[in-house]
Amino acid sequence: MSSDTPQLTGPDLARGVPLSQLPDGGMLAGHANGEAVLLARRGDELFAVGAQCTHYSGPLAEGVMVGDTVRCPWHHACFSLRTGEALRAPALNPLPRWRVERRGELVVVAEKLPAAAADGATPPSATFPGPAPLRASGAPERVVIVGAGAAGAAAAEMLRRCGYAGSLTMVGAEDETPYDRPNLSKDYLAGNAPEEWIPLRGRDFYAGHEITLALGARAAALDARNRRLTLEDGRELPFDRLLLATGADPVRLPLPGSERPHVRYLRSLADSRALIARAKESARAVVLGASFIGLEVAASLRARGIEVHVVGPEARPLERVLGPQLGALVRSLHEEKGVVFHLGQTATAVGERDVTLADGTRLAADLVVIGVGVRPNVALAEGAGLALDRGVQVSETLETSAPGIYAAGDIARWPDERTGERIRVEHWVVAERQGQCAARNILGAAERYDSVPFFWSSHYDVTVAYTGHAERWDAIDVDGDPSSRDCAVRYQLAGRTLAIATVGRDRENLEAEVGMEK
Repeated sequence: MSSDTPQLTGPDLARGVPLSQLPDGGMLAGHANGEAVLLARRGDELFAVGAQCTHYSGPLAEGVMVGDTVRCPWHHACFSLRTGEALRAPALNPLPRWRVERRGELVVVAEKLPAAAADGATPPSATFPGPAPLRASGAPERVVIVGAGAAGAAAAEMLRRCGYAGSLTMVGAEDETPYDRPNLSKDYLAGNAPEEWIPLRGRDFYAGHEITLALGARAAALDARNRRLTLEDGRELPFDRLLLATGADPVRLPLPGSERPHVRYLRSLADSRALIARAKESARAVVLGASFIGLEVAASLRARGIEVHVVGPEARPLERVLGPQLGALVRSLHEEKGVVFHLGQTATAVGERDVTLADGTRLAADLVVIGVGVRPNVALAEGAGLALDRGVQVSETLETSAPGIYAAGDIARWPDERTGERIRVEHWVVAERQGQCAARNILGAAERYDSVPFFWSSHYDVTVAYTGHAERWDAIDVDGDPSSRDCAVRYQLAGRTLAIATVGRDRENLEAEVGMEK
């Protein structure tokens, strides 16, 4: 997450701008008293909030205003223009806000306002300015979250934001506090982001909000009937409501030599640290798997000056998800940076200093990274007798087959209204938003999870943004030229657009999200 001081552009809103410059539904980026401010109008109402998304500092003026909210064009975070609250992930922190007044035909941004809850009440902290507390009868006394990744962390925060004051414990298999997992294969691995950027919150945050962390602890058994979670070290955690957010584990290739010390997978912060350490003493790397994670690792290793070869069975990288047009673009992006592809190939063995392919080719390698996908970690759910369906089957409110037990993130397969099927999506933003929805439902909201899936993938200086979900299609509509890095690709089935991927068209992608919601 960027901590750079924003460059002030646009008009001085403290001096005022003519109302005529701000039509109904319009937004204007400017500044007031040395801070970047976004001025927005909805009918006769005027709002002033911070101009940059609190996730990765995206320019909100280039986003979309929907009702009394604004959405970031980069990663689709959503904020309330009234309160500044971060309504939907990936942003977790609120925007600052200012009082706005009319002086004749001028609109003037006045003093900065304190963080306030949506219902006007004093928030639990300045970090959590809303929403109004949920005070459903029979609120649980004890909530346990299994998993300290995107879904688990977002759920814990949302429970406190909603005013939940009961016992709250988050169990995590790693020793780390929740962190920014997408960065592990991107800027952090490339050496462009310091490790201080990786944790989502410090330990003092969880202590301050009375969120008990049981880190470095693995759950061994879940007793759904008697409401009890048992950890591997023998500890037992009773609960009234529980969220399963156990994530996914990398698929491990049963290759001869795959247990050698220079063979790595990337899923955790510890994995990324180990990769960085190994990369510092490596000149040549082989990446097995032309997946999103494999290609992002390839880009990061090239940024470190390492020779990289990518091996994959497909004809084009990412073609199964993005289609042939964007698959060809992704390949060209990597080849321009010197990556060598071996497609239509698989590895048969890993040697001390090489990798052997099925056709007999031997590739020199000081470092081997395997990125061939992940599998949902459903062992705990399976042991508890929960209904499974290539993941944990959940209802539209993310509740499992056991009342009071919810699931979110990589393991959850939910009924998707747009496709008419049950789907499971392995993406960061989806996991966070499901965690937030599950938290509200734990408190009695009975809210349907209907957020449109979104993810992004970075390859050097080019980002592919993808909204929707299309496991299959019968037509692909391409607007623009992928080779010029300016295009929108729509994936259609029976004449209906299920998903869109864009390059260089962030706003169009965001507008598509709004359209799919309708």
